[in-house]
Amino acid sequence: MKPKLNDVAKLAGVSATTVSRVINNHGYLSSQTKEKVFAAMRELHYQPNNMARSLQGKNTRLIGVIFSDISNPFFGELVSRIEKILFAKNYKVILCNSADDPQKERDYLQMLMANQVDGIIAGAHNLGIEEYQQYGLPIISFDRYLSDNIPIVSSDNYQGGWLATQTLHQAGATNVAIFTGKSHAGSPTNGRREGYEAYLAAQQLTPHVHELPFELTPALKMMEIKTIMTQHQYDGIFCSDDLTALLVLNVARQLSLTVPEQLRVVGYDGTALMRDYHSELTTVEQPLADISTLLVSLLLQRIEDANCTLESKYTLPVKLIKGITA
Repeated sequence: MKPKLNDVAKLAGVSATTVSRVINNHGYLSSQTKEKVFAAMRELHYQPNNMARSLQGKNTRLIGVIFSDISNPFFGELVSRIEKILFAKNYKVILCNSADDPQKERDYLQMLMANQVDGIIAGAHNLGIEEYQQYGLPIISFDRYLSDNIPIVSSDNYQGGWLATQTLHQAGATNVAIFTGKSHAGSPTNGRREGYEAYLAAQQLTPHVHELPFELTPALKMMEIKTIMTQHQYDGIFCSDDLTALLVLNVARQLSLTVPEQLRVVGYDGTALMRDYHSELTTVEQPLADISTLLVSLLLQRIEDANCTLESKYTLPVKLIKGITA
């Protein structure tokens, strides 16, 4: 049986009015009271947005957008594009910067539910969060597996990994490494590493995989990169994001390695920032305009009709942007 507001109130040990005030963020309530209500909502899998819509007879025109780190140029540009498209369609955005923190992401999900958003676009790194499977909100994911019933929009990560590695090899590199983040089961971004490994296997070359945790600061990541490059004589490095590629180029200068004569480098993302300020970098460009348009289009379809048929995964093509680093 679907839980009701009174069920939440009983479990939390508060009145139905208090539950309603927590859901609608109305009036002063202690953090302890709010946490008791949210805990009861989680335990009962209560979905306040459905109640709110039935009472209001209309949508809130609010969309939640959850990403890991909007200071990253890729996520910053993607969020900016998403916001512009939604604003043009008379929707407002509640932006949630979850970092590498599952609890922070859970708190944001609860906040979005309390604010009765019409839907969520999620692109955070914290996989396996059960709340995504519990809530009945329309949700579209970018590049992350969240649950079986949440569609994923991605660029062709496998082809991107193959293309980057092929570019390095055809430029003359034979000892090619990949600097990538940690692999997560079911994550589409694993395809970059898989494409890299598949191309090297086809050429009968040995892969060299170095995982650099996403949460490392640039200074710590640069130290790790310098250690790796000092210990190994790579003539080609594929970085699964452009910021890491820039750190590799900095380390190459410190080690007096000439690029591309002694070391060839390819990045991944190809944001406007990179194209405008670091045009020297050869990179695999993700189609941000198409990604943002598709994310919004799919979400609005599901908001309009919760039972509409959507594919489980949408994959958009990538292309190589040629610089002088490879």
